[in-house]
Amino acid sequence: MPVVVVESPAKAKKINSYLGSDYTVLASYGHVRDLPPKDGSVLPDEDFDMKWEIASDSKKHIKAIVDALKKDNELILATDPDREGEAISWHLTEALTAKKAIKKDTPVSRVVFNAITKSAVTEAMAHPRQVDEPLVEAYLARRALDYLVGFNLSPVLWRKLPGAKSAGRVQSVCLRIIVEREMEIEAFRNQEYWTVKALLRTPRGQTFEARLTTLAGKKLDKFDLGNATQAEMAVQAITSRDLVVKSVEAKPATRNPSPPFMTSTLQQEASRKFGMGAKQTMSVAQRLYEAGLITYMRTDGIDMAPEAVTGARDAIKAKFGDKYLPDQPRIYKNKAKNAQEAHECIRPTEMSVSTEDAKIADSDQRKLYDLIYKRTMASQMAAARLERTVVDIASADEQVILRANGQVMVFDGFIAIYEEGKDDTVVDDDDKRLPQLTEGEKAEKKSVDPEQHFTQPPPRYTEATLVKRMEELGIGRPSTYASIVTTIQDRGYVEKDKNRLIPQDKGRLVTAFLTNYFRKYIGYDFTADLENQLDEVSAGDADYKKVLGQFWRDFSAAIAETADLRITEVLEKINEVLEPHLFPPTEDGSDPRLCPNCGAGRLSMRTARSGGAFIGCSNYPECRYTRPFGPPNPEAEASAIPPEGKLLGTDDGDEIRIFKGRFGPYAQRGEVTEDNKKPPRQSIPGEWEPEDVTLEQALMLLSLPREIGPHPEDGVTVWANIGRYGPYLKHAESTSHRGGTNANLESIDEVWTVGMNRAVQLLAEKVASRGARGKAAVPIRELGEHPEAGGPINIFDGKYGPYVKWEKINATIPDTIDPSELTLAQAVHLIDERAEKAGKKKPARKKAPAKKKPAAKKKPAAKKAS
Repeated sequence: MPVVVVESPAKAKKINSYLGSDYTVLASYGHVRDLPPKDGSVLPDEDFDMKWEIASDSKKHIKAIVDALKKDNELILATDPDREGEAISWHLTEALTAKKAIKKDTPVSRVVFNAITKSAVTEAMAHPRQVDEPLVEAYLARRALDYLVGFNLSPVLWRKLPGAKSAGRVQSVCLRIIVEREMEIEAFRNQEYWTVKALLRTPRGQTFEARLTTLAGKKLDKFDLGNATQAEMAVQAITSRDLVVKSVEAKPATRNPSPPFMTSTLQQEASRKFGMGAKQTMSVAQRLYEAGLITYMRTDGIDMAPEAVTGARDAIKAKFGDKYLPDQPRIYKNKAKNAQEAHECIRPTEMSVSTEDAKIADSDQRKLYDLIYKRTMASQMAAARLERTVVDIASADEQVILRANGQVMVFDGFIAIYEEGKDDTVVDDDDKRLPQLTEGEKAEKKSVDPEQHFTQPPPRYTEATLVKRMEELGIGRPSTYASIVTTIQDRGYVEKDKNRLIPQDKGRLVTAFLTNYFRKYIGYDFTADLENQLDEVSAGDADYKKVLGQFWRDFSAAIAETADLRITEVLEKINEVLEPHLFPPTEDGSDPRLCPNCGAGRLSMRTARSGGAFIGCSNYPECRYTRPFGPPNPEAEASAIPPEGKLLGTDDGDEIRIFKGRFGPYAQRGEVTEDNKKPPRQSIPGEWEPEDVTLEQALMLLSLPREIGPHPEDGVTVWANIGRYGPYLKHAESTSHRGGTNANLESIDEVWTVGMNRAVQLLAEKVASRGARGKAAVPIRELGEHPEAGGPINIFDGKYGPYVKWEKINATIPDTIDPSELTLAQAVHLIDERAEKAGKKKPARKKAPAKKKPAAKKKPAAKKAS
């Protein structure tokens, strides 16, 4: 039985049902090898040699394939029909050859199918080929480039820009698009303009609206009526004249359907219609593909297979009739520059299977299948036919002309099943029916009204419009759009609010830093050109090592130039770059960087330990003025916490204020005086917005710790309080007592509501869990061997938070880094820093073990003479 390998178990199960018991179908569970996250995985000085490593999770899957090949010495690689699929097939071949599972006489072939249907799989099995080397080389080049950029640029960010997490070859360009749009919005100054509309009546008593287009014999431009006075003069000009219908012009028009989906347009439409993110869309589409319901979902292609076109036309005829079927099939041609991404469009595998027929249980899958089905059907249907009417109504002297537009749908065509969504809905005044109008007849004025308008800033990107913009710029490819958009959100560089992408402080700072020090490498043209070079590699028209060499020569030099940069120098440079944005000119011409609080210090950007940024005064700590990062915003500053604290009210004669302190915001009762140097204070929980804290909430905080009562077993007091790590219970004489038992509470609200019964239960559970003490600590995550000195590096959860451990060195993981995302490279960097602070030697490169001399053979004992 030949061994067939695919990526996923779902796909394996489906294909096995088609091939039958004559084949063994196994899953690789995605990529089986990757570059280890450590220095030396790509060696530019050794002709870009790449050191691959089998992932720990993949070892058992490789073993299953090795064991299967022992029983049958034939391997068929049936991974996905794109660059990533080709790469997985290549990795499998390399890994299995290294394990001697593939021998000289082992037949190895590659098959590809665009849909998981019996006919597609059978056809593919009848036409095997070898692994496509140019496609693999294009993958190797991309992987090497991503590694070289990420592994060399990210440490520069960590060292020079506190709080920054990572940079990437394409993700940083994508982030730049979002940041630049936000700066456009902030720099936007709206402009006032007016329009005039009239409600008119025909001699037959029917009403319609018309808009003023000509005044004083001159055609009006958008801003010609710039204020209310000019608009009112226009109204007077209309009301003082009689109006007649000057011309009526009716023209036929057609609307053609959109082409069927490719990856980017599917992501855009799913975002518009369902609010699905790019990642979610691809995940749902993957499940539909593996179920055999749609064709492969990562493609730049919009063409349809002839049999699919025939199937669509048959379904249209059966459902809608002949008049909805164009005389000839619609042919859509691919625009993709790289043929390897231009598979067939995304369509149902069987056009006769409607959404109802498919009987899909999952709601997201059902919605997405319905979208794909309707778009594919519509793409082969007849055009919609419209009649557009333009009517001009004028005064006798033609000093005043108004225009009415109307539109009537004569035949709905493809709109009967599907209409493409719009990114930003605009009310279309033309999309209405006009009454019957005849040239020369009077138009009676019922009302004439001016309308004030203001120009609007460009809208923030949605995931859909961002993918569309990336596609226009030639940045990224179908297989990468979703991961890029997801990564910049996961890193905290961008947040999604009401489906719009908003750059955060960290994202702005990273973009400002890269724009200043690595401008070339986040340039749109440079990134698009590099993508084109990689496409040439995939087509076999370019040498991937030459592409890598040319890139690395310039990029490594740019990295070297930043080695001596100091953090203060970087921040000052970013201040300079962002000055027009952070400190725009003031209306009175005064210095925009002069501190408004002390009148002497200069305002500049500062970074917080959390990785965010704010504007602060150079006279700190004497002047504690701060404002949010970004341009001055009087409204935001009014609600923000001023340097002298935000007064909430009084209680028993004491002022209650909210302050921003070195370790975060806190509530305070009373003022600091000679007699009262440490007035009562309580930190504000992270779940609460400091600016929104009320007097009642502040008093609740200042009442802590809360005494619940004596423990029923020993009479010792039980307290509820909020500490450094959140809400907790304490069983001790006081909360400052070092002994006793502590137990976590689930929510902040429980601090004021938890009763004795619940407290006793939680404390008892905590005491019972202490039975595990004394045992060896178990790591919460294993990162692997130290790349230079050897020995395991693991993550542990300690009393004061998570930390990394290597031999006898423990290094705390900063709050800005999620332990689940910490890479081996970052862990090594933290260990080196900790060793340096502690005065210990940095881990030395592991020496190769000395070869043992073979033991001397003993001479055989002399035989005794007989």
